[in-house]
Amino acid sequence: MQLAPAQLKQHLSKTLAPLYVLTGDEPLGQSECLDAIRKAARQDGADERSKFVVERGFNWQSVQQFGQALSLFASKRILEISIPNGKPGTEGGKALAELADNPIPDTTTIIILPAMARDTKKSVWYNKLQGAATVIELHDIAPNQLPKWIASRLAQQNQQADDASLAFMAHQVEGNMLAAHQEIQKLGLLYPEGTLTAEQISTAVLNVSRYDAFKLGEAVLAGDPERTSRILQGLQDEGEQAVAVMNPLIWVLRPLVSVKRAQANGENLNQAMTNARIFGSRQQQAKMALSRFSLRQLEAALQKLCDIDRIAKGIMIGDAWLELSRLCFGLAKIRTRR
Repeated sequence: MQLAPAQLKQHLSKTLAPLYVLTGDEPLGQSECLDAIRKAARQDGADERSKFVVERGFNWQSVQQFGQALSLFASKRILEISIPNGKPGTEGGKALAELADNPIPDTTTIIILPAMARDTKKSVWYNKLQGAATVIELHDIAPNQLPKWIASRLAQQNQQADDASLAFMAHQVEGNMLAAHQEIQKLGLLYPEGTLTAEQISTAVLNVSRYDAFKLGEAVLAGDPERTSRILQGLQDEGEQAVAVMNPLIWVLRPLVSVKRAQANGENLNQAMTNARIFGSRQQQAKMALSRFSLRQLEAALQKLCDIDRIAKGIMIGDAWLELSRLCFGLAKIRTRR
């Protein structure tokens, strides 16, 4: 059963499933879901918690032995299996499939996975878990949804703020949900219930944004110059090297060039995106970008990134960060082509 994180509290108030799967790289959501499931399991009588972290050389017989062993101190237990790389291997895949088919009696089992690759989602063990477990996918909050998310969190502590203040907070904490949670809690400690003023929020909320080059690529493809500029500045302030920022941009733009060339040859757009390995939600993002960029512009952007790489390595003269900023900002400003 698929469950949204926001639905977990209501679900746990009615039932406690024997098997849960948390998948995704959003740490705040993962922490809150884990705490909620643990609390519900303890209320159901589980007094013992065990955790396995699957790393290289992990012995999967440990899970089987846990299932066969009787607890000396508790009639019900919690078992957590964390697989940081999302790859349990052949033996692990069999063990997880067995867990899906035969959950451990009197045990709430929680399997913790990162965001799963498309190929992994086709594996036998993952499909068995999808069919047998309560699966919760944990995603980052999209920038345009962040003010609403902040407002709902403030409401939980009986506080509210105007739209401008919510937008300010969203800019300050973008990309760092754990810090966003901490800043909201801090507002609850500093100020009484009711409406928070813009001055109170600006005084209390630190700039705790954490940006990465993939978010920069999203902003460029979405045609958002303001966010592009903000992320570029954030990356530079955090000491990122131009090359580290440039490579993910190449990975974002290169598939679009392949699709544009395929379209020029009369190929079907959806098939071209599949061939370029653009899947899922990325397809909508790609379609928006393809409506804005011409093949010539995309090819020129890739060539410019090659030049920036030479500058960063000292082969050409110039300022790599300056050229990278000009390129990204220029791409973000291109409007939809008629």
